[in-house]
Amino acid sequence: MTDDRYDVIVVGARVAGSATAMLLARRGLRVLVVDRATFPSDTLSTHQVQLPGVARLRRWELLEAVEAAGTPATRHVRFDAQAGLLDGHFPAFDGGDALYSPRRTLLDGLLVDAAREAGADVREGFTVDEITFDGERVTGIRGRSGNGPAVAETARLVVGADGKHSIVAKAVRAPVVREVAPLTVSSYTYWSGLPVEGGEIFGRERRNVGLWPTNDGLTMSFVQWPIAEFDTFRTDIEGNVVRTLEQLGLGDRIHAAERAERIRTTPDVPNVVRVPHGAGWALVGDAGLVMDPVSGQGIADAFRDAELLADAVASGFAPGGSPNDALAGYRRARDEAVLPMWDFTVQLASFGPAKIEERVLFDALAQSQMETDRFLGVLTGAVSLREYMKPANLRKIVGMRGFAKIALGKARASRAA
Repeated sequence: MTDDRYDVIVVGARVAGSATAMLLARRGLRVLVVDRATFPSDTLSTHQVQLPGVARLRRWELLEAVEAAGTPATRHVRFDAQAGLLDGHFPAFDGGDALYSPRRTLLDGLLVDAAREAGADVREGFTVDEITFDGERVTGIRGRSGNGPAVAETARLVVGADGKHSIVAKAVRAPVVREVAPLTVSSYTYWSGLPVEGGEIFGRERRNVGLWPTNDGLTMSFVQWPIAEFDTFRTDIEGNVVRTLEQLGLGDRIHAAERAERIRTTPDVPNVVRVPHGAGWALVGDAGLVMDPVSGQGIADAFRDAELLADAVASGFAPGGSPNDALAGYRRARDEAVLPMWDFTVQLASFGPAKIEERVLFDALAQSQMETDRFLGVLTGAVSLREYMKPANLRKIVGMRGFAKIALGKARASRAA
């Protein structure tokens, strides 16, 4: 029998942390979740809850609340890339065929409330000053609510769900197994009177843009430049955002619309994979694995990893269970699910010219609505990227002639290099 007040302490109460706390509390574990923020509150986000994330919200009985708040369902997508133009719909996945792009003031608040309703002890406005140890093993946290006195809490497991600059990951020196320096600078803002038919994605050699409908009749715009151009970009952020949209043929719509909020810009978009567990600790969400926002995977990944971690913790804490073995299984499942998309995302964020294989693939996809929709399923995580990119599948899509073009193009690129 443990003397710890809690089974699990979760540091960070946004999408990864509150989902983890909710799922653990629903299993009957004693859970404390803390965050320096008070909710509802906003944060930088791509907004998209991809199809697998939507399926989890449905299973958790939270999707109805997202819909009731007026969050538009996005089924139609127009993908205008260097390699070609694709126009289609997401394939059906686990009872749904739409993604949603809720404001984080809405989504995070819903999840925090769900964690509290499940029985978790939720402390908002709580600053963690220290992660406590007994030798090499994490035992808990020390911190304070507002300007109150310092308090210490202990648990069998401390979960870092506190983002890409996680205090938990730093305290335990979580090993980094993959890392690519930031590749982009990203800007977000909201527009009223900017109509969109579903989602719109634009990819150019030096620019990425996304338009997505969100709450209150607003459209969120996402603009990326290469990190190498950050100094130029920040000299006139608003002007550069508008000019980027104009260059993509969106000028008429932008000038007829009204910007509803300030522009939020960040060059802090790392690409890092960490070992997500150790003695008395685990990491979930961006604390354990983060990638450039260009692929919009962060929220759905956080939900998946919250579920994987909750399953592992419940199994490891069960009578006869092994927490270490269960957490090792969590890492394997996470990596199997996400590393192909992590590599793909880094490639997208690198702003290279369209490769011959991309052009051949897009030419083939444009000839088949079914294959176009299936490819859009890859982008939203409903279709396995690993399976889709296997040579046998690509050969089926592009045909032997297309496959020969790809092989010839790769050979020429190799000789040129």
